[in-house]
Amino acid sequence: MNPIDTLSRPLHDLRISVTDRCNFRCTYCMPREVFGREYEFLPHDQLLTFEEIARVARAFVDLGVHKIRLTGGEPLMRRELESLVSMLAAIPGVEDLAMTTNGSFPVKRVQSLKAAGLKRMSVSLDSLDDATFKRMNDADFPVASVLEWIEASAAAGLGPVKINMVVQRGINEHSILPMARYFREKGLILRFIEYMDVGHSNGWRLDDVVTARQVRDIVNAELPIEPVEPNYRGEVAERYRYTDGGGEIGLIASVSQPFCGACSRARLSADGRLFTCLFAVKGADLRGLLRNGADDEALRQTIGHVWQKRVDRYSELRSAQTADLPKVEMSYIGG
Repeated sequence: MNPIDTLSRPLHDLRISVTDRCNFRCTYCMPREVFGREYEFLPHDQLLTFEEIARVARAFVDLGVHKIRLTGGEPLMRRELESLVSMLAAIPGVEDLAMTTNGSFPVKRVQSLKAAGLKRMSVSLDSLDDATFKRMNDADFPVASVLEWIEASAAAGLGPVKINMVVQRGINEHSILPMARYFREKGLILRFIEYMDVGHSNGWRLDDVVTARQVRDIVNAELPIEPVEPNYRGEVAERYRYTDGGGEIGLIASVSQPFCGACSRARLSADGRLFTCLFAVKGADLRGLLRNGADDEALRQTIGHVWQKRVDRYSELRSAQTADLPKVEMSYIGG
């Protein structure tokens, strides 16, 4: 059974936030003035256990999901994450198991994650310039350590390794070309992401968005690129390749050119709520079902019912009228 939502979108992808905690305080996601020492993160007993996550994942796979991505917060803040990776990799039907990380942990974890069954790695990096990067991550973390993680991931075969760069006007748009040059030389895929209005803590303004088209023009002026067909229906990034055959980049234009029409992604928060949109207001409580004795069929039916009622297309409807609507924080729902 593969449920279809009200806009004829199938359920194919599941993003699992394993924790709402992060060791960075990126200004566009978890600004320190909000997520300071007094901020109350989810207590451990409210988080889904690895066994509960695996059970929910199996239900999603039974309903047609074949791609799973682990997110956060920072997923590696969750202890013994390799155990969860092993559980998910063992589920029949999981064709792609990926993770998004800030790459700030000891590189030996790359090999242990690979051995556990992780297939792909995406790494967040917003500049090659230390001063700019540290200004954005607000954790005094150096670029060199993230690059070491990226290189270790590529060497381990966790590819294609993708690097995610959030571009924010007045902060790091000067890093667009240096990033493009560097990862082109490395043969890795760099994805430029428009600064998004997820949650209410990042002070988002439309004026701070460098659009994907503007990024494309900046890159194309020095390193000519041409569009490439998507790998699959619903792919988030618009793909471009260098005309000389030197690799490719991706543009994620969720603000200026929404891709809601082909969205096949569901999101599971760390405390077991099912969200059907990155900009959702509230989620369906799957943890309550699990801990109140629901069997697997009841779990599948609940997920299918939620998906079939799905009407979300926030990015297509985004306007001045929607700017102040309630939204959950990205650190809670996962990017």
